[in-house]
Amino acid sequence: MRVPGWLLRHEVTVEPYLGTSAYGPRYGPPVTARALVDETVKQVRDRTGAEVISTAQIIAAPGLDCPPGSRLTLPGGRRTTAISTAQHTAPGLPVPASTEVNAE
Repeated sequence: MRVPGWLLRHEVTVEPYLGTSAYGPRYGPPVTARALVDETVKQVRDRTGAEVISTAQIIAAPGLDCPPGSRLTLPGGRRTTAISTAQHTAPGLPVPASTEVNAE
């Protein structure tokens, strides 16, 4: 079971982080995805375990390619960076699968 499309009321643009080159960070081509965006300030942990502040939380369909470090453009045009990404699944349970992204 996937998160219902009618709940995904916003559109975000994701430029997936590909790594670092001699010229700085590299990003994949931009992809537009339907999502539910909540611009709330929350304390979260990044991939190293450090406590950081997230100013936007994004719920999208499962399988969204948005590794930490990816660039995001939110519905209002604000550009931000992904702090952490989690794929939520619960096979056999009546809860929807989704991708959760916490952004700076």
